[in-house]
Amino acid sequence: MNKSFSFFAVLLVLVAIAVAATRAPQGEFKNLKILPKDISVEKMDSIMESYNKALGIGCSFCHAPHPTIQDSLDYASDRNEMKAEARKMMNLTIDLNQKYFYYDTTVPPVYLNLVRCQTCHRGDPYPVE
Repeated sequence: MNKSFSFFAVLLVLVAIAVAATRAPQGEFKNLKILPKDISVEKMDSIMESYNKALGIGCSFCHAPHPTIQDSLDYASDRNEMKAEARKMMNLTIDLNQKYFYYDTTVPPVYLNLVRCQTCHRGDPYPVE
């Protein structure tokens, strides 16, 4: 009986290890609700820089100050209400592009006629309506 119990215990441990090994690795970023969870640092930096340019703002416009690290931002936090607004705008542009334009994620946006942040904002965080 000890041999069969040991066999099943070892088998259970091996199955647990196999399941843990097959899980998708978590991305570096936390609290992503629209952007892909496995986005690269380079792609994230590129997207955020495009938002900064299109709205003429800095990161602190949407991201809250870090609660414990001075002169740093807490990028995962939702404490700054502008982050929720930015997510709404991201969904709006995605929706407009999917409904009204040829939308192919494999083609770089520069080659497509797409609505982007710059389309309305033109360097202003609060565009004229």
